[in-house]
Amino acid sequence: MAERIFSRANEVDVTRAILKGFVRDFENHLVCDAVVIGAGPAGLVCARELAANGKRVLLMERNNYLGGGFWIGGFLMNTLTVRSPGDGLLREINVKLEEVSPGLFAGNAPEACSKLIASTLDAGVWTLNMASLEDLVLRKGRVEGVVINWTPVQTLPRQITCVDPVALESKVVVDATGHEAYVCGKLHSRGLIEMAGMGAMNVEESEDAVVEKTSEVFPGLIACGMSVSTVFGVPRMGPTFGGMLLSGKKAGGIALDIIDARIGAGHAKPGKREAGKR
Repeated sequence: MAERIFSRANEVDVTRAILKGFVRDFENHLVCDAVVIGAGPAGLVCARELAANGKRVLLMERNNYLGGGFWIGGFLMNTLTVRSPGDGLLREINVKLEEVSPGLFAGNAPEACSKLIASTLDAGVWTLNMASLEDLVLRKGRVEGVVINWTPVQTLPRQITCVDPVALESKVVVDATGHEAYVCGKLHSRGLIEMAGMGAMNVEESEDAVVEKTSEVFPGLIACGMSVSTVFGVPRMGPTFGGMLLSGKKAGGIALDIIDARIGAGHAKPGKREAGKR
């Protein structure tokens, strides 16, 4: 036999490595400072902002990939557009942009998306892919966690879907699920918040309104990105991403204030960690 190229490891070694790593990280995030639901551009930026400030963050995504619609621009074309000042955040992560008209920039969507994902993970965010929100943990009129299950469970025939979910605790939850505003919808279905439904497209009005109305919509729950449009009835923005990027950054700032206030009120920290370390 020719000389070996790779180091020795059998099938069980590989399985054990996967299991040990996943269980360790999952257990480390059963109690978080923040759970961000939806790993599109708004969710990525929000989670990155929190982790960079030393918070323990779980970013949950129902698909097997991160990035949402940020991988492509409009009409299946992979050129993204972003209006000033949204370009500033992309420049921070070294995305190449071309100014095509005053204040309007174009770039390569896969480059921007992959660099944003990488910088989010580098900040210390842990991601849980192929996991979906089933419900929220509500205590004394406040969102204090999430109830989750594996996404494939939803595809099982109804007669065999008796697969119980599990719950995680968090000081704040962020709805970054896009047009569906899926997290906010859990409260709306119980009559706890109102949702106006997303308005028709108007790019110039939409991006300003989405950032302006990014907020805590219920104690412990923040709406950011396109979920803001659905909750407040502001116009949709189409394939331009500055509003989502800045909404995510604003949501991160709001979440930081909530987390610090909760810690100041005597709620335990999930565990000490250095900023930027997983």
